[in-house]
Amino acid sequence: MLTPVVDDDGAPFWEYTRRGELRIQACADCGELRFPPRPCCPHCQSFASEWREVSGHGRVWSYVLPHPPLLPDYAEQAPYPVVLVELAEAPRIRLVGNLVTEAGARLDSVERERVRIGARVQVVFDADGLPQWVLERA
Repeated sequence: MLTPVVDDDGAPFWEYTRRGELRIQACADCGELRFPPRPCCPHCQSFASEWREVSGHGRVWSYVLPHPPLLPDYAEQAPYPVVLVELAEAPRIRLVGNLVTEAGARLDSVERERVRIGARVQVVFDADGLPQWVLERA
C-alpha cells in the first residue's frame, strides 16, 4: 500500500498520527486552524504556529467508491469507500481517508450501503499511524 509523502511542513502531523493523536496546525497569533500544514497563516500572514489536538470527530462531507483499474493492492479490495471528513472543531478543514470497521481493517470492510454524506465518524489509526475513519455508534 502507498504511504504519504512527508514534507517539512507536514512532518509533525505524521509524527502525531504515529502516536495515535490527531493534531492540526494552528496559527500561534490569531488561533486559526489550517490544513494542509504550511509555513504562513493564510488569515493573518504570521509565521508562528503550533499543533492543537482535536477530537477526531467529524462527518462525511463527500465520498467516492474507487473501482479498478487501480494499483494491484487496491484493486483486490475495490470498491471501497474513500471519505472526505469535515472536522467537528473546524468545518472548513476536511481530511481524506478510508472508512473502515476498525483500525487497520481491510479497505472494503464497510458495506457500501452504510456510507452516506453526513454520517458521523471518528478517527482511528492503523499500525503505521495512517488516519482512518469509523462510523460512530448511534
